Amino acid sequence: MNQNRKLAQLKFKDNFMFGAVMVNEEICRNFLEMAVGVPIEKVEISKEKSMIYHPEYRGIRLDIIARDEKRTHYNVEMQVAKKSHLGKRARYYHSQMDMELLLTGEDYTLLPASYVIFICDFDPFDKKKYRYIFQNVCRETGLSMADGSTTIFLSTCGENEAEVPGKLIRFLKFVKADLTDSTRDYQDDYIRKIQESIAKIKGSREMEEKFMLLEELLRDERAEGEAKGLAMGKTKGKAESILLLLEDLGPVPDELRKAILEEQNIDILSRYLKLAAHADSIAYFVDGINHI
Repeated sequence: MNQNRKLAQLKFKDNFMFGAVMVNEEICRNFLEMAVGVPIEKVEISKEKSMIYHPEYRGIRLDIIARDEKRTHYNVEMQVAKKSHLGKRARYYHSQMDMELLLTGEDYTLLPASYVIFICDFDPFDKKKYRYIFQNVCRETGLSMADGSTTIFLSTCGENEAEVPGKLIRFLKFVKADLTDSTRDYQDDYIRKIQESIAKIKGSREMEEKFMLLEELLRDERAEGEAKGLAMGKTKGKAESILLLLEDLGPVPDELRKAILEEQNIDILSRYLKLAAHADSIAYFVDGINHI
């Protein structure tokens, strides 16, 4: 990611902009109606879980959590880069919503319906559909399990115009658009509302500051992850070098191999490596590490 990226450069599909726009409950309601295909009177956004309201939190959430007047719960997430295991990600989100309700004392028989919706700037299943809807059904009879959970994947790469509403197609074309094309007139009132919201967000000094804070936190998280990965790589490399030296001396006992591979202290591994380089037997090495 460009560390100097500015708020003005963001498109709707960029996570921060998507989150900033979708916390508008009317815009979110219109989207959910369009994605799910049923009328919704009112939605409430879980703002306490939003990165827009709390960008300073660790473990940043990039999804939108909402519920409607029927207590149906929704989790909406933008996906720009193609990823594997989206099905398992959906399963996790469904379980997370259920667990949060159960922890409040909700009886499982009263769990409300839940939707996990991914807006994908790619075709997640390569079937050229604008919308893929998944529910739990019996393979033998097609009978629905009626567990209340639905997962929807929206794709900007669909080609089945005759099978989905025109307003959904226009929305997905808007999602796919580049920065310049996203400002054109799509002849659609809903998209116009989104464009107006984006313009307002880009003109807000407060939102600029929140975006800069979020970018900084994301950079810090990436740096921490890279540093941790580098450290793990170094320890693994040293452990493997030690074992290579010891294998020249004879069979390495499983218990000793396990102890070396599980050692995370790079200084101790360095001493092990030096000892292994000078050892003339496995027994000599074992005796040496017992005195380290």
